[in-house]
Order: sequence, then structure tokens, then C-alpha cells
Amino acid sequence: MRTRTGRIFPGVRLTFALAAAAALVSPADSQAQSNEQHINRELEALRTEVEELRRRDEENRGLIESLSRRLEELDARTSAAAATTTVAAPTGGSGSEPMEDPDAAPDAALADLDTEQPTDGAGQAATSKIWSRSIGNTDLRLIDISMDVMFAAGGSTVDDDELGLLQGGAHDPDRNGFTLQQAELSFMGAVDPYFTGEAHIVATANEIELEEAFGTTTALPWGLQLEGGFFFTEFGRINPRHPHQWDWLDQPVVNTRMFGGEGLRSSGVRLSWLMPTSWPSELHLGIQNSGQGEFTRSFLSNEPVGGRPEFDRGVDGPADLLYLARWANGWDLSPTTTSVLGLSGLFGPNSAGEDTRTWVAGLDFLLRWRPTNSFRGWPFVSWQTELMYRAYETEMVTTAEDPDLNEDLPTETLRDWGLYTQTMWGFRHQWEAGLRIEYASGRGDSVDDGDLVTREIDPDRDDRIRLSPLLVYWPSHFSRLRLQYNYDRARHLDGDNAHTVWLGAEIFYGAHPAHSF
Repeated sequence: MRTRTGRIFPGVRLTFALAAAAALVSPADSQAQSNEQHINRELEALRTEVEELRRRDEENRGLIESLSRRLEELDARTSAAAATTTVAAPTGGSGSEPMEDPDAAPDAALADLDTEQPTDGAGQAATSKIWSRSIGNTDLRLIDISMDVMFAAGGSTVDDDELGLLQGGAHDPDRNGFTLQQAELSFMGAVDPYFTGEAHIVATANEIELEEAFGTTTALPWGLQLEGGFFFTEFGRINPRHPHQWDWLDQPVVNTRMFGGEGLRSSGVRLSWLMPTSWPSELHLGIQNSGQGEFTRSFLSNEPVGGRPEFDRGVDGPADLLYLARWANGWDLSPTTTSVLGLSGLFGPNSAGEDTRTWVAGLDFLLRWRPTNSFRGWPFVSWQTELMYRAYETEMVTTAEDPDLNEDLPTETLRDWGLYTQTMWGFRHQWEAGLRIEYASGRGDSVDDGDLVTREIDPDRDDRIRLSPLLVYWPSHFSRLRLQYNYDRARHLDGDNAHTVWLGAEIFYGAHPAHSF
């Protein structure tokens, strides 16, 4: 405060100075405290990860020690066998050294390794990590077991019946209230130096099913790899991946329409070739059964597309199988930016006629940016887009051939297409935000209660638009929380649109395999 002479009292001047200093220091202290809290969280996360790595390191040490002891035993047996062979082996007519087969001892050791394993009293392997059991001349080994549980809760402006039609994926949250999306038990391991195997068993609230079970070669030459068993078809980016590998809580609408709620999977074989190019380039060629019920939606399914009558068809020859071709290429556009471009195609019979076929084509693209100084993967930005087109042939059916029809159905090719485009932004450590936009449409009429009707009343073929913002938080690498909002606009809905909110929780325990890029 100034006096009438314009001077400031010393005490007042000191008070102002202290207040100004406090105002300047307070924001800095607040920022320092915030930084300290962030550093403490990162340190705690690192400590947890270090402890987990130490635990796994101890398991690996025990495994190495056990295998080393086993190797010493085999070396001793091999030496003894070689000595016995040397004494008993016949000599050449000119007094030459005993004729030993130099490969005999290693082969015998390998044969012994394949038929015997050190076990405890219960037949369990002596190692802490690998389970093995001998059955006849075959040794079963298991390296990794894991469990993934996905659970969601939410509500919508539409009832459960309409919500179930909007959420067509078998692992989508599909009802007001709570949904157990899946509990997936996975087994993965090395069979021997030439094969690996894995199996995935999925349980929901209503059923337990085998999702995948297949073996993969590891020692073929020329960049080749062969996979055989029951597996997801390598089409696009979403279909080959399990639900816990998706960014969003539900699968895209176009995937549900093309491949059904369970995704396209069947028994067969697939050959992959990592081509000798200067950039990563891989070609996939596959053959699978086309008649796997709900797992082969666009092909020999028990529910033909568009409500058409079902023709009972089997596999009478190579023309009745499902054929896949996929070509994927990756490029590093810069030290921080990578991209992947994929082309996919499917061809096979369908159940809407005695000689009808289906073609499905797809294009997918991924662009990902991550700075060189990122911390544990954050920050990042990714953009992913996938387009699909299907041509589905149908056969003429008359009312005389099918009494359930009210009118004759003409020969027609139903054409359906759709896309999704999504972007994810890892804006800070453990936090992500995303936005997905979808569109699906088609051409050709559907059948409802024996009548030929416009596809706009068919929930599997009408015009669909979906907008889905997403917020993700990772408490650790083994748990995830997601908040998702869906705005759906669909012609088959009574009000043409629906608003839905989902909160999803996921926990993952056991060995965590690397995800495909």
C-alpha cells in the first residue's frame, strides 16, 4: 500500500514479495509432484515386470539344469553304446579298423530322447515348466498354458432382441446388463525341432467349443511354412485374430456379415511363403473344408445368405473345397512409421443351389507410427482399414420344389460389401483412445417367411452405419479396461438408430504369446 507521499512501507513490501514468490513456486511444486507421481507409477510397473522376469528366469534355469543332466545321461549312454559296438563290430578283410557308423550314436541318442523323459512318481516331467508324458512311442510336451477372460456390462436404447441383431459377433457383448464374452484356454508348445502345436478352447455362458487346434512346421526350406488342422482362415486382419487381440469390444459389422459371428474357420492346410524380396512379403495359399456349419457362413452353411432355401451339398471333389489366397507386404516408410498392405481372396461352393459359388475379396491396410524414444510402446498412432466384397450365387427355386415358398425365387447373385476404418492413439503411458467408423450395404433381394422382400428388412444385409469411440486403460500388460460407445443406424430397426454403451474388463494370465503385426 502506498502512502500519500507515494512510498511503500517496508513491511508491506516484504508481504507482497513473499506472496509473489509463493505464487511462482506453487505451480512449479505442483508440476514437480505430478512428475514424481508419474515416475513412481512407472517405477512400480517396472518393479513388477522385473519380478516377473526374475520368476521366469528361475524357471528357465531349472529347465536348463534338468536338460543338462538329461544330456549328460544321454552322452554317457552313447559313449557306452559306442564302446560296445567297437568291441563287437566285425573288421574288414584287410585288418582295417572296426566299421562304425558315425551317425549311429547320435541317432540312437535322439531316438532315446524321443521315447524317454525323466518323470516324477506321477509320470510328470521333472522340469518346472514343460509337462510331458510318453504314450507309446510318442512324447507329448507342453510349454505354455494361458487363460484370457473377457467380461462386459452395458446398456442400449433398444431391447435385447434388437441388440442381439446389432451385435452379431459370437463374442460381442449382446445384451443389456452383463455378458461373459469368452474364457479362452490356450495350449502352445514345441512338438520337436520340426513342429509346433497349439490349441484354443473357448467357453461362454452357454457352451464350450474348440476354437482352433493345429500344428505348424518350423524347418521347411526356402521360407516355406505349412500349417494343418482346424484354424481361422488367413483373410484380412480381423478374421485370423482372437477376440483378445482386437482393439474394440466387438468385431466389425462387415466381418460378421461375411464370415458369421464365429469367424471363418475350418479344417484344412495352409502353405505360407516368405518371399525373397527386399521388404517383408508373404504369400498364403490355403485349402479348407467349405461345409463347417456356422463357421463357414458364406459357403456350405446351414443358413444360406439372404434367407434362401438350403441345398444339402457335400464334398464330392476338389471343386467343393474352400480356396484361399492372401498376399501381405510390409514397408518401413521411415524410422518411426511402418505400413502393411494385404490382398485376400476366397472361392468356394455355397448352399443356395446345387452348383452355386461364392467369391469374397478383401483389401486391408495398416499404418503405424511410434517415435524412437517411446516408453514401453507409448505414445503411438495407428490407422487400420479393411474393405470386403462378396458375390453369392443363388439358384432358382419354385414353389413346387419348396412348399414353404409363397412365390418362385429367381436365379440371382447377391452382392454385399462393407468396410471399417479405425484409428488408435496411445496418448500417454497405459492410455489409448480410438475411433472406428463402419459402413455395410448390398444389392439383391432377401427371403422372409417364404416371400421375396427387399434386403432393407434383413438385419444381415440392410444398410448399416456404426460409429464407435473407444477409451482404453491398461493397468498392466495382463489386464485391460475399455469404455466403448456405439451409435448404430440400421434400416431394420424400428427407430432406425440405437445408442449403446459398453464397459469391458479383460484379464490375461499365463504365458503371453507375441501378437502378429
